Amino acid sequence: MSQPTPAVFLFGVALAAGLSLFVFSHAQRHGSRHATAWGVGAFLFAGFVVPIYFIRYWLRRKARH
Repeated sequence: MSQPTPAVFLFGVALAAGLSLFVFSHAQRHGSRHATAWGVGAFLFAGFVVPIYFIRYWLRRKARH
């Protein structure tokens, strides 16, 4: 397996950081008590955490309305 170029690596880190900040700010804005945990999880495990976060958000939003 080849190593990513520095530009590709930085792009990946920037993408993960941006997604993490988005999830954190969304969770904080909507009153999650664990916004920091969602943000960190989104940075480390975006493929799992981001879909789980938004599915939980949509299900809880539907239950309230």
